[in-house]
Amino acid sequence: MGVNQPAAPAVLAIDAGNSKTDVALVGADGTVLGTGRSGGFQPPRVGVEAAVDVLGHAVAEAAEAAGLPRLRPGAPYAAQVAACLSNADFPVEERQLADAISARGWGAATEVRNDTFAILRAGLSGPGRPRGVAVVCGAGINCVGMLPDGRTARFPAVGAISGDWGGGGGLAEEALWWAARAEDGRGGPTGLAAALPGHFGLGSMYELIEALHLGSLARRRLHELVPVLFAVAAAGDAVASAIVERQADEVVALASVALGRLDLLGRKAPVLLGGSVLTARHPQLNSRIEAGLSERAPHARVSVVAAPPVLGAGLLGLDALGSQPEAYGKLRTHFG
Repeated sequence: MGVNQPAAPAVLAIDAGNSKTDVALVGADGTVLGTGRSGGFQPPRVGVEAAVDVLGHAVAEAAEAAGLPRLRPGAPYAAQVAACLSNADFPVEERQLADAISARGWGAATEVRNDTFAILRAGLSGPGRPRGVAVVCGAGINCVGMLPDGRTARFPAVGAISGDWGGGGGLAEEALWWAARAEDGRGGPTGLAAALPGHFGLGSMYELIEALHLGSLARRRLHELVPVLFAVAAAGDAVASAIVERQADEVVALASVALGRLDLLGRKAPVLLGGSVLTARHPQLNSRIEAGLSERAPHARVSVVAAPPVLGAGLLGLDALGSQPEAYGKLRTHFG
């Protein structure tokens, strides 16, 4: 290979969430050769093959950016596919998705993990398997923990049936519930009753409820209400503040239980926070999380992961290949 010639692809890193998919082709030396982006990864809604097709659009874009020839049978893009995927909540789902991705021939070997592992790995530097816990709070909420020996702590994280509460979707629905009851008299007063419909240019909760019910306002826009909730809470509203505090307490509960399962409660260990709700760094939310963990896990080191999760997928791929330490630094530098 010439001095100025880029490294051959070693890792195909995939981070796929509910709303978007990011892909990076990474050389053995940590050089990012090409990136791609496509839509959200939702196999429960569209089926496994259609969901993997969405990944394929981002993979093809990354391969084109890297100057790779069209994929041919027996000639994969990379030695290792490291895919961190939303909706891969059970080991059986990880195996099913790994089989579907392997069948596309993108890599010589494929490893699939839940996308929360990407947050965990992105927040830790250097080679070797990670040690710590990550909580992601974006559209939904989830938590994983991992030790260098490969042991993990995780939760099903499939909604109310698995005991979950919160995330952007849950926060918006909770805010709507309290606001609706405040307006019709079943609940106490809260500024949410005016602020939530006001965000959409509506005059009352009745109008907002009608618009959502009849479909004139798409339910996918409910995530827009999360910043409104935090603004009302920051202004001193008791109902909104209680919702924010409950979310903080849920994050603390998840992290503490995961630390306990890995015997890390009494040791120094990182607790990494990711996802749009936590990376927004709302003081009321994040300060309560830090205070709660200082009580339940006094040795935990809490930090927010600002790096894109696809970095974590890339680092997991380098881990699987036993890459040189310099590769980790180069990859991390690329993503900031």
